[in-house]
Amino acid sequence: MPTVATFLGLAISGAAMASGAALGAYNVDPNSISVSGLSSGGFMSAQLGVAYSDTFKVGFGVFAGGPYDCARGQSYTTCMYNQNPSITTPVANMKSWSGNKINPVSNLQSRKIYMWTGTADTTVGPNVMSQLKTQLANFASAANVSYITTSGAAHTFPTDFDAAGDNSCSSSVSPYISNCQYDGAGAVLQWMYGPLNARNPGTLSGSIVSFSQTGEYGASGMDTTGYLYVPRACQPGSSTVCKLHVALHGCKQSYSMIGSKFVSNTGYNMWADTNDIIILYPQAVADNTMHTIWTGMPLPNPNGCWDWVGWYGANADQVGGVQMAAIVNQVARVVSGYGAGSSSSTTAATPTTTTGSITTTTTTTATVTTTAVAPLYGQCGGIGWTGPTACATGVCTAYSPYYAQCLLIV
Repeated sequence: MPTVATFLGLAISGAAMASGAALGAYNVDPNSISVSGLSSGGFMSAQLGVAYSDTFKVGFGVFAGGPYDCARGQSYTTCMYNQNPSITTPVANMKSWSGNKINPVSNLQSRKIYMWTGTADTTVGPNVMSQLKTQLANFASAANVSYITTSGAAHTFPTDFDAAGDNSCSSSVSPYISNCQYDGAGAVLQWMYGPLNARNPGTLSGSIVSFSQTGEYGASGMDTTGYLYVPRACQPGSSTVCKLHVALHGCKQSYSMIGSKFVSNTGYNMWADTNDIIILYPQAVADNTMHTIWTGMPLPNPNGCWDWVGWYGANADQVGGVQMAAIVNQVARVVSGYGAGSSSSTTAATPTTTTGSITTTTTTTATVTTTAVAPLYGQCGGIGWTGPTACATGVCTAYSPYYAQCLLIV
């Protein structure tokens, strides 16, 4: 049985985990962005994938999460414990908010969606995940959806290797990372990007970088430091055009609770290393303050969960929700180095996507648009840009001569 010594090949030094520096800019194709997460990170991944589909143009993955907007009109506990939450109102909200409070739901037709659940998960559970699948069937193309069930797996992130301190696949305990003989990270990344080069089973080429989650890169319920895995080919100044995947930990999985285990033991970095993918690891933090959630009840957040219940605002799962805006601002900063040089390697083509009246493709440097203004989180400038330079919402923010994006400044 493979061990973590065989697979990880990269330790995080104490210095690397210290308070982070300013978040850097990298040569990342803005059409290559995807996201996945476990538990509350799975709920947040669905929120980002739905509300910010103009940003996450490849798609999103959900490990042991649940329906978008699940906890707004019913008790959040109905969206857990293998119950059968109603999706009637969430589906209606998606349709009503489309193009207004969230990006157009028509985008989901071209997005890749990956879902995973374990049959022994009683924390969230396969019934809840099944409702997410049913909800998304109203909007997504069946050919773009992957739904995986692992027999005997509890509420955990599934891997196919052993790592020190990980829990058994059949138990839902810290750190919620388990050898379930299923490579979850590889599965979601390959669903997003197509066939990839084999993962690196040895010493990784890149580095784990800490950065400051403050200002526009932070929000209520978020820690002050986040992390990136940056392969050697994607280091600042590289001419290689890389991809970006956001990996969201679950409750009780932040660095402040389990150290570097989610960053190191989930397997994302091994695939990223050989496929020119930067992995962004935003961090939530425990919050013992009582907050009024969507249903009107007071509730603290002592487990450092991502906000899927309305702790930090009525718009927590809509465009402008403070945690989502912070993550999207992080994404925008990372990709702001796009165009630093010509591409020296590509691993998998990003599919052509159509978003409302905007059509983009990675095989051309121009973006065609018929609108007078760019949408929120749409491109609004840069060398070679022929589209709109004014923003319908937000401020056109240039991070490099090659890329500017309409951002909410929080």
